[in-house]
Amino acid sequence: MSFFSLIPDILPMILPSAVQVTRATDLEAQRAGNSSPMIRQGAVIVLIAKPQCSSAVHHHGEQDTIIYAASGRGILVTNPGNEEEPKLKRQELSPGDFAFIPPWTEHQEVNDTDEDVVWILIRSGPEPIVVYLTDWGGDEAKAE
Repeated sequence: MSFFSLIPDILPMILPSAVQVTRATDLEAQRAGNSSPMIRQGAVIVLIAKPQCSSAVHHHGEQDTIIYAASGRGILVTNPGNEEEPKLKRQELSPGDFAFIPPWTEHQEVNDTDEDVVWILIRSGPEPIVVYLTDWGGDEAKAE
């Protein structure tokens, strides 16, 4: 291993990234002018899942993700991807709940209720990474 291969790991410790603040007023302004179910601002995302819908199966590459359930009752489906837990895991998130999704973990957000579900997602890194998959354990989906 050469010194140069360590630079990407050492550099953030020496020169940390700038602090990023996301203002509630900025999110509300985007929400008011946006018909999409997802509002993005840097690494903070407000996910508004309409009734009876789900996201595509995806992961966030090397990024950690923290979910805060703000309102509604949604389901987080994850693929543990190991021999100890070979089946998909469904976990209900109620208002006030938190979930941590490790890097590379396949997951899907599901709203099978008749009410909106609002989750606040926070990811490591300045810009969110989303890798859509063809199915659980599937290949990366081609961009259309």
